[in-house]
Amino acid sequence: MARETERAAHAVLTGICGPAIETPGWLRRPGRNECHSQWPLVQDIYRALTGRELPDTMPSRERRTVDGVFRGPDGRLFIFELDEKQHFNEFRATTLSLYPGTMPLAFSRDLWIKQCALKRKLEGGGFAKPRPPLFPGPNGRHRQRAYRDALTDLLPPAYDFAPTLRLADFEIRDWIFEPGAVDCLTALLAERFG
Repeated sequence: MARETERAAHAVLTGICGPAIETPGWLRRPGRNECHSQWPLVQDIYRALTGRELPDTMPSRERRTVDGVFRGPDGRLFIFELDEKQHFNEFRATTLSLYPGTMPLAFSRDLWIKQCALKRKLEGGGFAKPRPPLFPGPNGRHRQRAYRDALTDLLPPAYDFAPTLRLADFEIRDWIFEPGAVDCLTALLAERFG
């Protein structure tokens, strides 16, 4: 159901904002150069998640894409991410707690932290497997996901992107498949991007 929710949200956003574009190069494998002034914070986040030091250049295995990149109401590009239940856990709470209070966000950090606190048991299997070289130990994929989510939140302002639009599946699943989804998401965009 999660993939269907993501696809539905992507389709509605495409109808509102126009077609999505590719994940920007600076977010595919961001290292020291791509992180600009956020590099010290990115290092702190990685250290908090792993207890290790982050290399200046990302290993080639650390390539990633986002759920979508769209042009917002103000004409600036923004990244869209749908967060399913596996995005809410102690590791994500750690990253969110390290964000500066002035960080522009297009989601409620308090709500995300609250949802993280509700998680009693981490998903196992592929959701938790080691992801070397950066996340080699237990719960490696959970730590990697939290780290990548943080990069997707922290880096866009340095590239004149609007804040990343994070939608939680629990926020939209009751209406994203309904005929009024365009109106609901249009209102949500106006609220989040003000």
